[in-house]
Amino acid sequence: MIQNQQGTLPDAIADIAGVNSFRDALVEAGLLISTGVRGLFGRSGQFERVVEALDALITRLGADQQAEVLRFPPAMSRPEFEHSEYLKGFPQLAGTVHSFCGGEQEHQRVLQCLDSGEDWTENQKPTYVVLTPAACYPVYPVVAQRGPLPEQGRIVDVFSYCFRHEPSLDPTRMQLFRMREYIRLGTPDQIMAFRSEWIERGTRMIDLLELPNSIDLANDPFFGRGGKIVARSQREQNLKFELLIPIESPEKPTACLSFNYHMDHFGLLWGIKTHDAEVAHTGCVGFGLERLTLGLFKHHGFDIDTWPKTVRDALWDHA
Repeated sequence: MIQNQQGTLPDAIADIAGVNSFRDALVEAGLLISTGVRGLFGRSGQFERVVEALDALITRLGADQQAEVLRFPPAMSRPEFEHSEYLKGFPQLAGTVHSFCGGEQEHQRVLQCLDSGEDWTENQKPTYVVLTPAACYPVYPVVAQRGPLPEQGRIVDVFSYCFRHEPSLDPTRMQLFRMREYIRLGTPDQIMAFRSEWIERGTRMIDLLELPNSIDLANDPFFGRGGKIVARSQREQNLKFELLIPIESPEKPTACLSFNYHMDHFGLLWGIKTHDAEVAHTGCVGFGLERLTLGLFKHHGFDIDTWPKTVRDALWDHA
């Protein structure tokens, strides 16, 4: 931990030994804005220009999906979060929202702590709001409340800031980042066909952007020793694939798209049924917009005007 005059800042990055050259170059170029906290960045107008173009490209890529568009804030109901079982697999990544719940006396204590540089969080209590860990999580209870799925199943388009508590010096591992997803709900055959289709579409999109990439089998970062067993099972069943782009390290490329088959996990949790009363299966394709943007800056340079014309046309010239 790093100490300053205001107290302990466990996530502070100022003056940490070990330079991250790509991160430092992004900050020096003004594309990312350092906040003094690991994995928490501001974004410049140029950075946002690329994010918006990628989001629009994904929309065009999925225009034929007849997806229902749903948008949620970057937070969700704590009871629904608890019901999702996220804490069983990923307690280390979860972020809760706490607020001051004291009276006048407790407020005076907060002010005294601030003045003396002491811990002021004693009277911060958990609210019924939790930071969204993945864009798809608020969708399942909404769909469940509507009753059985239509015969063709359902596809939902979501886009949200997400939070994962994994502070890092690596700019591709932001604590708050944006995720665009298409979520498929239906029968196992519908989900598998959807995933295969989006592996092809996603690869075509990244090829269009002229970024080196590969598809590989993957697993989620389940917690603890028991999590290793779950992760191994996930890989053995071929439930998760990722599209990898070398950004921070050629040896350890970064997952920028993920293609997931949840089987009946969320269908059982939320009571989602198919049209013939079977437990629904679900899957999704997720696009990490910050990571894709970083990949473009890494491989094509920090000046968008010098990017290959074919890449710029793919992102902006689509009349």
